[in-house]
Amino acid sequence: MEISSILYSMLCMFAFVVFFLFLIHSLISKLFFTPSSPKLPLPPGSLGWPYVGETFQLYSQNPNVFFASKQKRFGSIFKTHILGCPCVMISSPEAAKFVLVTRSHLFKPTFPASKERMLGKQAIFFHQGDYHAKLRKLVLRAFMPEAIRSIVPAIESIAKDSLQSWEGRLINTFQEMKTFTFNVALLSIFGKDEILYREDLKRCYYILEKGYNSMPINLPGTLFHKSMKARKELAQILAKIISTRRQRKQVEDHKDLLGSFMGDKEGLTDQQIADNVIGVIFAARDTTASVLTWIVKYLGENPSVLQAVTEEQEAIMRTKEEEEGDDEGNQKALSWADTKKMPMTSRVIQETLRVASILSFTFREAVEDVEYEGYLIPKGWKVLPLFRNIHHSPEIFPEPEKFDPSRFEVAPKPNTYMPFGSGTHSCPGNELAKLEILVLLHHLTTKYRWSMVGAQNGIQYGPFALPQNGLPIRLCPKT
Repeated sequence: MEISSILYSMLCMFAFVVFFLFLIHSLISKLFFTPSSPKLPLPPGSLGWPYVGETFQLYSQNPNVFFASKQKRFGSIFKTHILGCPCVMISSPEAAKFVLVTRSHLFKPTFPASKERMLGKQAIFFHQGDYHAKLRKLVLRAFMPEAIRSIVPAIESIAKDSLQSWEGRLINTFQEMKTFTFNVALLSIFGKDEILYREDLKRCYYILEKGYNSMPINLPGTLFHKSMKARKELAQILAKIISTRRQRKQVEDHKDLLGSFMGDKEGLTDQQIADNVIGVIFAARDTTASVLTWIVKYLGENPSVLQAVTEEQEAIMRTKEEEEGDDEGNQKALSWADTKKMPMTSRVIQETLRVASILSFTFREAVEDVEYEGYLIPKGWKVLPLFRNIHHSPEIFPEPEKFDPSRFEVAPKPNTYMPFGSGTHSCPGNELAKLEILVLLHHLTTKYRWSMVGAQNGIQYGPFALPQNGLPIRLCPKT
């Protein structure tokens, strides 16, 4: 009897909490999310549960299922509610162009509150206009081909060390690729100085990243709270790095991203520099690691494609062997020119980016009420162009689930292939990402063979789609 009373009380309390949250959600919706122009209807769709919306449905299952079911039910434009934000999702090339290119001034780049607070409000992702243009110019200056071609040997060294550390053991591909891409990111940001700060930066960032997609509840014990503490410590480490470089008066001597940010003529504050450094690490790490993980899986499942890539890379290796080596007779390091002789490997990267669609969507926010196709997109609502839906449209890419790099022998139609986004806010680091992937694949395919371990059909989500368990593989040198 006593247990029944306790259970009854708990159920009553739970019902009260749900009812209370529903009332708050309704009040907030009326106060902040009610359209100021009632003449136009909102797009069709569902806002889900109070506060949490449909966040769990999106991040706990195949995003293809979530998006496709919504699109089938409501059409190419629909509303939902994720990560505490009311959203309008769009899934046609024309709509993506409208939001990202032709009417981009009506939609500012944004992220959920949790990411914005963790990355820093001065990061390039959250701005448009003159400040954004200035930051983009600085990032491109450090990541354009003329700048990154000089670090190809350093990237190759990181790739070779990574592969050697995986030899003969069972590894989690995604976790190891995250370490590789993190080290390349630090190299591109701090240059040769990165080795001095690698471990401290890694320790803090690994804590920070765990809260990127958490609810922004800053209470002790929550992921968000732990992440914000790590964010504070990370900013302190970056402040020391910036101060040390200034004391050495070597700012102009550094051609890395930090040197670009610290140029005397730019006038960025230390906080602006720190926010953007953290933002670049965020943008450069997990996405590239995810692409590499999927490439390993797709190559392992498609022997003919793997053979074609291997033959292409072995031809480059033979050419390097025929060239004069160093004083110890070792093969010359890869060069920027070598990476431009990899068309087959480049098509594999393109097709992986399409099939896996690492970035399922991007976040924008309407800066005013916007009309699109007879619907109202209210000011303050998030707008999400769904890259995944476009990349998996059978009208655009026949047999979209099939891994077929040959489809990129012909350039795709405009606005149908956007793995790095589109418009003025497209990823400025895409050349660096492609470079580090090509360098790693050169050594992986010419010097190693691997086998996937365990079930190979499962996919996990949160937030990126990944092979189950991060794709366990066993890597062995070729004999």
